[in-house]
Amino acid sequence: MSPAHLLRPELDEAVSNVPPERRADAVRRIADLFVQGAARFSDEHIAVFDGVLLRLVPEIDVEMRGELARRFCSLGNAPPRLIAQLARDEDIGIAGPLLRRSSQIGETTLVDLAGSRGQTHLIAISERPEVTPPVSDVIVRRGDHDVLRAIAVNIGAQFSPAGFSGLVRRAAEDVLLATAVSGRDDLSPPRLKELLASASDPVRRRLVETAQPSARIAINRALRELAGAPQQSGVTRDFTPAQRTVVALHHGAGLSEATVFAFARAFQYEETVAALSAMSGVRIATLDPLIAGERHDPLLMLGKALGFGWTTVRALIGLRLGPDRMPASPDVEEARCNFERLAPSTAQRMVGFWRLRQTMPQPFGSSD
Repeated sequence: MSPAHLLRPELDEAVSNVPPERRADAVRRIADLFVQGAARFSDEHIAVFDGVLLRLVPEIDVEMRGELARRFCSLGNAPPRLIAQLARDEDIGIAGPLLRRSSQIGETTLVDLAGSRGQTHLIAISERPEVTPPVSDVIVRRGDHDVLRAIAVNIGAQFSPAGFSGLVRRAAEDVLLATAVSGRDDLSPPRLKELLASASDPVRRRLVETAQPSARIAINRALRELAGAPQQSGVTRDFTPAQRTVVALHHGAGLSEATVFAFARAFQYEETVAALSAMSGVRIATLDPLIAGERHDPLLMLGKALGFGWTTVRALIGLRLGPDRMPASPDVEEARCNFERLAPSTAQRMVGFWRLRQTMPQPFGSSD
């Protein structure tokens, strides 16, 4: 191989006497020469090619620049300054191949481009073999539905906790995105529950209909945990007198959060459940096992959906446990934190799911 200091005159001669209309052919020959010898070139040789090609790039058309990008995008030692310039091109035909495949574009550059370029550039970045959390965070924040679907199906994409939560929120009304997210190997059970809790009823139904058998089992389990699995307590309750009381309060405009709080503080279980049923539209037969279950989640969902404050929700937790079983302080504090973080829209969707489930004996297919 020629020494690097002898290579520059050779390349300069190859282009210096070529008329402008033949410059594209000269660039193509230089690119051929580089690709053929790339595995053997030293850093000095690469720098020579870099300088010559950078000088020629302003003199060639868009089509030729795109061809350069396609020729060099798979090389790990392509001329670095040329790659950096082409990757920042606003024409996706030029930048796209490099944004999708080049290993020479660093995370800092990708974050910058993801934050400043349009949706076609974001799709290209989303399709890289690996997408790190700092990059995916920007993509989730700025991307449209097509971009988010692209990164959701990319098994090489990694997400920060905040980025994954953002992806889940964006999937709430997008069936295709929700399906893609639900199929990811890194979707943990808590994330699956978050996805199901935030999804609209049509999206939630579609997830179950399209899920593989093993995934359907996980989805049904998560739905039952969100809804609160019915507990066989052996206690038979008569809610008829409580319902009459609540109806009278409702007609007298006396049914409010304060009423629920008073019932709960007095450990009047039937009256509390009847009041919550009237205010939420969820039948007593559905609410009773939810409230009597072992988890706080249904009470947090119900309280947030109805706009209750933590004081009332705390009283409902106490009601569920009974006067002789006060919850441990760490347990209550964890419930309070979860309640504060819970979005009203998420809680309202879950309560809507309970109402929908009342009219469908087995709405979500086979159970595990």
